[in-house]
Amino acid sequence: MDTRKHIAAEKKRLGSHNCAQAITTTYADFVGLTPEVALHLGGAFAAGMGNMEGTCGALVGAGMILGMACPDRAVAMKRMRSMMQQFHERNGATQCALLKGKGADAPLRACPDCVADAAEFLEQALAED
Repeated sequence: MDTRKHIAAEKKRLGSHNCAQAITTTYADFVGLTPEVALHLGGAFAAGMGNMEGTCGALVGAGMILGMACPDRAVAMKRMRSMMQQFHERNGATQCALLKGKGADAPLRACPDCVADAAEFLEQALAED
């Protein structure tokens, strides 16, 4: 698969999609979703898991696509855990509030970059088949 991480990041950078939607719409065709369904699928995950600044929406979106692409639950969970660990190692957190720098002097990572990272790790997980 040619990387699509820059496409996903640009959707977030332009403000047309939240982080989860940037992932779900970019990879919708990979799992047989229409762009409209993919957009709605990620709609409630802005600002970290339901606007509560929890888990980064890009990771949530990546998990949704991974779950649809990988029907073996144990394999999907193992790959999701790996994506979360890689993301945390690169960015220092998986929680939106921490990534955005809430309560700190500066953000750990900009949202479009988080989207690109989640997309990269998703692509690696999808390539394992």
